[in-house]
Amino acid sequence: MWTSCTDNGPQLPKPRIYPRIEYPEKSYHLQVFNDCPFEMNIPDYFDVLQDTFQKDNAQNKCWFDLYSQELNAYLHLSYIDIDNRKHFDKLMLDAFELADKHNIKANYRDEIKISKPQNNVHGILFEIDGPVATPLQFFVTDSTTHFMRGSLYFKAQVNRDSIAPVYDFLREDVIELLDSYQWVR
Repeated sequence: MWTSCTDNGPQLPKPRIYPRIEYPEKSYHLQVFNDCPFEMNIPDYFDVLQDTFQKDNAQNKCWFDLYSQELNAYLHLSYIDIDNRKHFDKLMLDAFELADKHNIKANYRDEIKISKPQNNVHGILFEIDGPVATPLQFFVTDSTTHFMRGSLYFKAQVNRDSIAPVYDFLREDVIELLDSYQWVR
């Protein structure tokens, strides 16, 4: 009875915590995609999943998801052959419009230029801060024949504070992918 009446100070609710994440060891392998004109290094902890919605569409046979079950994340990749200058301009406009759609909720957007003249790979990496669906997007192109667009998705509600460590971990993987990216025909 005496112990229940003692004053231990105010009872405060416990702070919200997030689950501990076991990060896989960083290691990469060169991924060659059959019938697709590109190759790149991808992390060993990513599975390549053919886009099942597009697999029967010959024009979009090079659409893939790189999926990490451990990190609950997808990197959606879509490759398109460029037909002509007008088509290239439309693809570029679409890439910027898809990034712009996040401006409503975004706190900040950074555009980082990608330029690898030795491999004829050029593009932009969009880093979008805030509660947005895809915090990292990019496109790479040779501006005459090839166009690849990528978007990072998490299979969870995106709260930038809670996903920040996983985002930083995966950002390094996307940078490696872009550094190793090359056209093969």
